[in-house]
Amino acid sequence: MAKKVARRLLIQGGRVIDPGQGIDGVGNLIIADGRVSWLAVGEDAPPEFDGDVLDATGWIVCPGFIDLHCHLREPGFEAKETIATGTLAAARGGFTTVCCMPNTDPPLDSETTVEFVKRVAATDGVVRVLPIGCISDGRRGLEIANLEEMADAGVIAFSDDGDPVMSASLMREALDWSRTLGLPIIEHCEDRSLSGSGHMNEGKLAVKLRLNGIPAEAEEHSIERNLALARLTEGRLHIAHVSTRGSVELIRRAKDKGVRVTAEVTPHHLTLTEEEVTGRNTNAKVNPPLRTKKDIKALIQGLKENVIDIIATDHAPHTEEDKSGDFALAPFGISGLETALGSLMRLVHAGDLPLPLLVAKLTSAPAKIIGEKFGQLGTLAEGVPADIAVFDPEREWVVNPATFASKGKNTPLAGLTLKGRVMATIYGGKMVYKDDSVSLVKRVKQHD
Repeated sequence: MAKKVARRLLIQGGRVIDPGQGIDGVGNLIIADGRVSWLAVGEDAPPEFDGDVLDATGWIVCPGFIDLHCHLREPGFEAKETIATGTLAAARGGFTTVCCMPNTDPPLDSETTVEFVKRVAATDGVVRVLPIGCISDGRRGLEIANLEEMADAGVIAFSDDGDPVMSASLMREALDWSRTLGLPIIEHCEDRSLSGSGHMNEGKLAVKLRLNGIPAEAEEHSIERNLALARLTEGRLHIAHVSTRGSVELIRRAKDKGVRVTAEVTPHHLTLTEEEVTGRNTNAKVNPPLRTKKDIKALIQGLKENVIDIIATDHAPHTEEDKSGDFALAPFGISGLETALGSLMRLVHAGDLPLPLLVAKLTSAPAKIIGEKFGQLGTLAEGVPADIAVFDPEREWVVNPATFASKGKNTPLAGLTLKGRVMATIYGGKMVYKDDSVSLVKRVKQHD
């Protein structure tokens, strides 16, 4: 898709929500030369404006979403996704910044591989791509990777995501480096000695379906260990894809004790239960597994109380062939960038989550974790690059994986009607996505 440059664009009449600035009200915003040049809530746009106009009446205008956890698969697994297709999917989902995990082939465990991703993103990417480096050399979980070298190359965090760091001594070393470098360790918390060959949430349904279960304790035991190490080292620990009630309580207690920990939850863990696996639906196979309604209730409460800091997609695209086999053999993962907003708006429409809080968890909160070293993200402040999402909270649409920009069509939401759709995404002042129903009007300044 060609990037349309909007040298001057007025977005008018929308509800502007910018949690970082405490803004929530109907207003107008002007983009000039790729940056936010003017923002006013409750005021008319300057009459001297000339350029394109986007009428956002009834829509939400907010900072572009930031995804701290996604899998772009390149290099090595381009049949599943590429940086080009993944970032286009991100743009269609309202995301202007995506942080890509290092479980590629070769993995992102050196300056060379990190620079490769940055180089491809600069030429093929539709939105901003921030790489995450490996914790261990080759993601093998045996020896620490050269974290300092990757930090100098521009990674925003370290993770062996897809696999947990089973060695406590290795995790301690990583957290020590985290403190030194000022970058977080993003950990997939799973005790493999407990999860074993599990495929779904452990419980009655797993027994009924004759599938091996993954107990909540596999996640919670790992979180407990890593929280203890974070407290010991004073390193920065970020817990990926929290899925259980017990995990929320462990993180709550750790924060109360001053441990430097942040946490994320995915749209699918907030909105879907283990019942999605009924019929052995491989598109609902994800790790950690979908849990129960009681877990969802605790996760939502954790968001409201800031025990859980952000929402991240864990976008994990796979080929149809990968997901079409036996449930036990199918890989874990859900393609989630293009359905994230619609899924999450179910919580807003149900009264479970205030809209401004949802926007914060997708914008200002992840920006805070990333830090300003990589630019001023997650805000509509005047003078910053214009990264903006415009969405219609009432627009209904039917999920059709065949229309996804992502190569990954693996979603359990196929055929479901969602309410809430991205209408336009602007990255650095460029219109990188626009719904077919959206049109721009040219306004020309009148001269005396």
